[in-house]
Amino acid sequence: MTEAATPLVRRQTVVAAPLEKAFDVFTERFGEFKPREHNLLGAPIAETVFERRVGGHIYDRAEDGSECRWARVLVYEPPVRVVFSWDIGPTWKLETDPENASEVEVRFIAETPDRTRVELEHRGIDRHGPGWPSVLDGVGADQGWPLYLERYTALFG
Repeated sequence: MTEAATPLVRRQTVVAAPLEKAFDVFTERFGEFKPREHNLLGAPIAETVFERRVGGHIYDRAEDGSECRWARVLVYEPPVRVVFSWDIGPTWKLETDPENASEVEVRFIAETPDRTRVELEHRGIDRHGPGWPSVLDGVGADQGWPLYLERYTALFG
């Protein structure tokens, strides 16, 4: 990344599954690979929901019933692409201004009929304003997107 480049994180994985299944597992079973310890709520997470439509949300529901809507589904193109906002700011609290949110694009590319490459790009991180490098560091670190993709890939094992 050069100084003039927009800060972003790119990660990828390959899963032993057809394109449609890879997409469905990512969107239908998101809560199975999202780390429960990644929690902005005041109580343990009971479930994470990925609403599979443009205008939907990704949100956590706590054991006490409280909810945290931390992403908005911006693009939903099964089985090849989904884009969602990242509405979590540099202090790891919800970002209420959509202009200050970054976005995550996930593409699904068939390598063979039974093998799919999943490419994730988290971009526009500097839109979070002052402190944005902490978002870049957090999502790019081993406990960020690499952990999500490792757990996602394990669902196919």
